[in-house]
Amino acid sequence: MKQTNLQKIQNKLRSKFINSGVQMVGPDTTFFSKDTTIGKKVVIDPFVVIGPKVKIGNNVKVNSFTQLENCTIENNVNVGPYARIRPGTILKKGSRVGNFVEVKKTTIGKKSKVNHLSYIGDSILGNSVNIGAGTITCNYDGVRKNKTTIKNNVFIGSNSSLVAPVTINEKSLVGAGSVITKNVNKKSLALARSDQIEIKNYKKIK
Repeated sequence: MKQTNLQKIQNKLRSKFINSGVQMVGPDTTFFSKDTTIGKKVVIDPFVVIGPKVKIGNNVKVNSFTQLENCTIENNVNVGPYARIRPGTILKKGSRVGNFVEVKKTTIGKKSKVNHLSYIGDSILGNSVNIGAGTITCNYDGVRKNKTTIKNNVFIGSNSSLVAPVTINEKSLVGAGSVITKNVNKKSLALARSDQIEIKNYKKIK
């Protein structure tokens, strides 16, 4: 009986959003909360779960296997597939969160991109920031959650670890594979890697 009531609620919510113009590719696989708000020209692909306190603006695309909870998605945003947007997150106008990305308690600025395989938590990203694949913000030190600030027009190379608290200032670049533990100055290149070692004519010991 309880399951039947839940299905009825979901069907009612689906009908409500379809009638308001939301395009759902697989309505039976899309789940809403009673307080979900959605703007105009929104497309939701199959297998999307929208938890409590989610606000979605206009011209938004939510791709398959995405979970949203207690977040705000502004206009012209693309999310997913396989994205998890956790509480306290704001995706500003024109931003992009791609596949296998988790975002928590973070503001992602206008036209900023976190496209692949990243965890961004307790952070503030400015405008036109590019986060390379495999980047993580190391926000928890075992006692406290610390903040990462990435300012406008910053490029973070792939597979970088940003150890909070840390600030990456405007128009700077973090080289791929870096572990950043100190603030990066404006218009700077930051590299933090071990030196590559090469042994010539190496032979395995049998």
